[in-house]
Amino acid sequence: MSNYLPTLKQLQYLVALEDHGHFGRAAEACYVTQSTLSAGIKELETLLDVTLVERTRRVVRFTELGKQMVEKAHRILREAEELADMARSAGKPLVGDIRMSVIPTIAPFLLPKLLPQLRKDRPELKLYLKEEPSQAACDSLRHGHVDCVLLAQPFPCGDVESEILFEDEIFIAFPKDDPRDPPKMVDPAIIDENRLLLLEDGHCLKDHALAACNRPELRASARMMGTSLHTLVQMVDNGLGLTMLPKMAIDSGILDHTDIVARPLISDHAFRNIALIWRKNSPRRDEFKLLAEIMRQTKSWDIKKAA
Repeated sequence: MSNYLPTLKQLQYLVALEDHGHFGRAAEACYVTQSTLSAGIKELETLLDVTLVERTRRVVRFTELGKQMVEKAHRILREAEELADMARSAGKPLVGDIRMSVIPTIAPFLLPKLLPQLRKDRPELKLYLKEEPSQAACDSLRHGHVDCVLLAQPFPCGDVESEILFEDEIFIAFPKDDPRDPPKMVDPAIIDENRLLLLEDGHCLKDHALAACNRPELRASARMMGTSLHTLVQMVDNGLGLTMLPKMAIDSGILDHTDIVARPLISDHAFRNIALIWRKNSPRRDEFKLLAEIMRQTKSWDIKKAA
C-alpha cells in the first residue's frame, strides 16, 4: 500500500475538476494553467497507482473510486479551512475573508444597504459574495465553497446553525386597474389561481408564497415562469396576472415607475424569516453571530429612516 499522502493542492484540483467537468474551466477556478492542473491530477493518480478520471476528447468522467475520493476531498479541504478559521477567530473578529452565498430574492434588496455599513464599520473585512438559489447555496456551504449563507427560512439546509435577522412580510401585487379591486388586506381565498405568476422552481420564495396562502391547489394552477422578481413585476405591470412579493423588495423600490399596487395578505404565515446560516460547530461561529447582529442593526436603522 502506498505511503504517499495527497497534497491539499492536488485535492483542490480534483474537486474543481469534478465541479466544472472540464479541465480548462477547473484550471481557471484554481487560478492555474490547464497543464498545471492536469499534471497535478495525473501525479496524484500515478503516486497512488489508481485511475481517478477517465479522459476523452469531449468528456471528463470520474471512476467510482474517483467519485469517492472527491467526496472525501471535500471534507478534508473544509477541515483544512477550518484550521485556518480557528487561528483567525483567535484574533480580531471579522477580519480577512468571508465567502457568503446570497439567494437572488435577497441579494439586490438587502446588500446595497448592508455593504456600505460593513465597509464603514469593518474595513478589514473582505466579503466575497456569490448569488445562487437556496439549494445551490446550501450545497456550496456543505462542500466548503462558502463560509455562510444568507437565505430565507424555512428551508432544509442540513446540519447548520442559524441566526434569524428579521421577518420579511409577503404581499400580493396586482395592476392598479384590477377589476376585482382587492381590499386593503387580501384574503388568500380570493386569489385567482389562473392569474397567479410565481418564480420558477428552485426559488424558495415560491414555496413561502404558497405556504402563506395555505391553498394546496395553487401549486398546480399557478404559472411558475418568472426567473426573477423584476421579471415578475414587469409581467404584472403589463397586465399578465398578479404575483407575490417580499416587503424588502417593495421597500427597495421594485414597484417604482410601475402601475402596480401591493397589499398585505390576511394570513398567519405571510412572511419568511431572513437568516444567516453556517456549518454547525464552525470555529467562526462567534464571527457569524457578530455579522448577523450587524445585519440586524442595519435593517433596524433602515426601518427607522423609513419611519
